[in-house]
Amino acid sequence: MNAQAADLPGAIVRGRFAALDMLATLVAVVRSNGEVLFANSALEDALGTSRRTIEGSYFPALFTEPGSLQHALTGAGSNDFAALRYDDWLVRQGHDPLPVHVIVTQTEQTQEIVVELLPLEQQARQEREERLIDQAEANKELIRNLAHEIKNPLGGIRGAAQLLQMEVDSRELTEYTQVIIHEADRLQTLVDRLLAPHRRARVVGDVNIHEVCERVRSLIQAEFPRGLKVEREYDVSIPEFRGDREQLIQALLNIAHNACQALSERMTQGDAELMFRTVIARQVTFGKKRYRLALELHVIDNGPGVPEAIKDRIFFPLVSGREGGSGLGLTLAQTFVQQHDGLIECDSTPGRTDFKILLPLP
Repeated sequence: MNAQAADLPGAIVRGRFAALDMLATLVAVVRSNGEVLFANSALEDALGTSRRTIEGSYFPALFTEPGSLQHALTGAGSNDFAALRYDDWLVRQGHDPLPVHVIVTQTEQTQEIVVELLPLEQQARQEREERLIDQAEANKELIRNLAHEIKNPLGGIRGAAQLLQMEVDSRELTEYTQVIIHEADRLQTLVDRLLAPHRRARVVGDVNIHEVCERVRSLIQAEFPRGLKVEREYDVSIPEFRGDREQLIQALLNIAHNACQALSERMTQGDAELMFRTVIARQVTFGKKRYRLALELHVIDNGPGVPEAIKDRIFFPLVSGREGGSGLGLTLAQTFVQQHDGLIECDSTPGRTDFKILLPLP
């Protein structure tokens, strides 16, 4: 029998389970005796070895507690249970063991058992991303409803104040009506900013992310010319992608501007630092989808960090870490990025804050 014929059963098995390659979680199809029939791409990446090496091997040997998985496989094979969950550590060559949540599930075929591994860190990250997405949707509805509820009576208040101003002769009373008109205009501006992302039609074209970064860098350096060092680390291999260039400029500018305002004390000392860094991420999952390639755009500063009291709420509307802030910059940035199927994450400690923009690449 030639090699091609010998590989035919394996090719048939891989064809049957090819859809599992689309999953972000680590999946293996295993016999009750522990022999691997199929390993998906995510498991292949996690172990750092080819699926041909994994397939045919004894799967429990890849865990710190092999007896636990073998017991689960034996139980599933003899129909003792339909599914079983427990935590273990996946052993990887050249890397530390990976903590995983193991899910062992029966299939319709008695000798085919699905073992799904959820990295505990990844599981926590996915839950955090889902909260961010749900939060952004709730924010969007809240902003739209609140803005419309404010806008209607606001026009009436301003109009009444203008009419009143024409009727009064007292200078003091005129000043009061001018205060009403001025504050009504200020609230109108705030409402317009809240509604802006939902009103303006997107203008989609080819976007070079480094042109976006350079535009923002020039604006930041013009506004903060002293005491700030702006560094760049660009991956020039990142391809262009389809998007709204102006929206992305505004999103990045909002993040960078917030960072610079947090760096005010360090600017006075002359040691403020801001960095734009771009890298390509491969086989990543965010926004409940898995992408072969994605852009990671980091905005890193050496400021005091995000206050603990608002760390979990920084993307909420009207939440600001500084006195006098509108609390809209990050909310709008997240909205613009999510309109590109992306996500913004924040990792902040005193001395280092990293806002990471994730965008899918073609």
